[in-house]
Order: sequence, then C-alpha cells, then structure tokens
Amino acid sequence: MKALKKILIFSIFSLIANNITLAQTNPRLIEITGTDNMKFDVSSIEAKPGETLKIVLTTVSRIPKQAMAHNIVFLEMGTDVKAFANASAKARDNQYIAKDLKDKVIAFTSLAGGGETVEVIFTVPETLGEYEYICSFPGHYYGGMKGILIIN
Repeated sequence: MKALKKILIFSIFSLIANNITLAQTNPRLIEITGTDNMKFDVSSIEAKPGETLKIVLTTVSRIPKQAMAHNIVFLEMGTDVKAFANASAKARDNQYIAKDLKDKVIAFTSLAGGGETVEVIFTVPETLGEYEYICSFPGHYYGGMKGILIIN
C-alpha cells in the first residue's frame, strides 16, 4: 500500500512538472490582421514579464504588395516612435527597419502583402510597462497602425 501511495504521489508531481514545462515552452498565440485601412485589429496586448509570444500577422488587401504591405515591430520602452517610423520609412532594402535604430527593436516580422501571413516568436521584456508596436511601412504609423504591449 505504501509503495502504491508513493507511486501515486510521484505521478502527480511528474504531471504537474510536465505541465509547467509545457506552459513555459509553448508560446501564447496572438493573431493580428492588418488591412487597407492601416489599422491592426488588435490594438493592445497584455503579457507577463518574460512570457513568450507568437505573433501571427495576416494582411488582407487587394492592393499590390509594393504599395500596401504590413509588418509589426515591437519597440523598446522609451523609443521615439515618430523618429523610428520616419527613419524606417526610408529603409526599403531592410524590410523598413532603420539599421541605425535596430537596437530599439524587441522583435519584428517581415513584410506581408495581401493574402500573406508572417510570424515572429519572442520573449517579452522583464520590465513592467508599456511598449509600442507599429507597422513601419511608409505612412502606416501615421495612419494609425500601432498598438501597445502592456507588461504587467
């Protein structure tokens, strides 16, 4: 009977430990859509410090990719977002991410044209606060394509 009890207790602890490991290795999925109106359909994301997120961005558009593509760029807290957007709008050869401001980027997706889906998996910062995310395609940030990642 004691042996059975020990096996049962060991099994319970093993299951709990396994579930904790799975929770830590499986990123939380967040699906976002960008459209021709230059808005993300998700304007805020809440996460825990150090949480792993999988962002899946889909662009819905009939306009050619050269004229209407979207990405999502998560920026470090305190970044001058307007300066980043302005500099990145000139960085066509680098997925519209300004090379000299790359240190301000936490994570980003590549560009997605109409009907395309892109993704990025990343670990959010440990520091509590609000981090902005934008589409860095020229003009899209100023059109309202932005949101807030809230770490709490």
